[in-house]
Amino acid sequence: MTLPSQSEILVLGGGCFWCTEAVYVQVKGVLDVESGYCNGRTINPTYEQVCGGDTGHNEVVRLTYDPQIINTRTLLEIFFVIHDPTTLNRQGNDRGTQYRSGVYFTTPAQAEVAKSLIAEIDAENVFDSAVVTEVLPLQNYSAAEEYHQDFFERNPTQGYCLAVAAPKVWKFKKTFSDWVKPK
Repeated sequence: MTLPSQSEILVLGGGCFWCTEAVYVQVKGVLDVESGYCNGRTINPTYEQVCGGDTGHNEVVRLTYDPQIINTRTLLEIFFVIHDPTTLNRQGNDRGTQYRSGVYFTTPAQAEVAKSLIAEIDAENVFDSAVVTEVLPLQNYSAAEEYHQDFFERNPTQGYCLAVAAPKVWKFKKTFSDWVKPK
């Protein structure tokens, strides 16, 4: 795939990467979505190592997007709707630091947008608790194993996909209908 020269990369940790990926592959302006691991100590960790919770890595999706079509704020607004940014090291039944809420920026402008949006969300009491999403520069990223890529698309009837990923996709489509890619 040839990407436009103006494309940007933003990495998001919103719990299990299968769920987050399932949403962002359907977002207009997102050119590529890759499940992976970031901001941990181990170089090129395996899924089993990350799930063990000792590497410091987070399960994330790496978004390549065209800022001429969708801006960072809109990507983050979607992010804060499709996961719970108020639970530390947990999303639903998935528990551990590898499931923490995180925005891993590649430009200072992305960091400012994320911090500003979090401040707005907290000031407006959008959630019952404060946002605990970490906002950090992207470090030590590596792609997840091939069987994790496009997992929801390839396994839509798998139990976890039906119970957890599908409702997030539905919520995205309902809340952000103008941002759903045409089929």
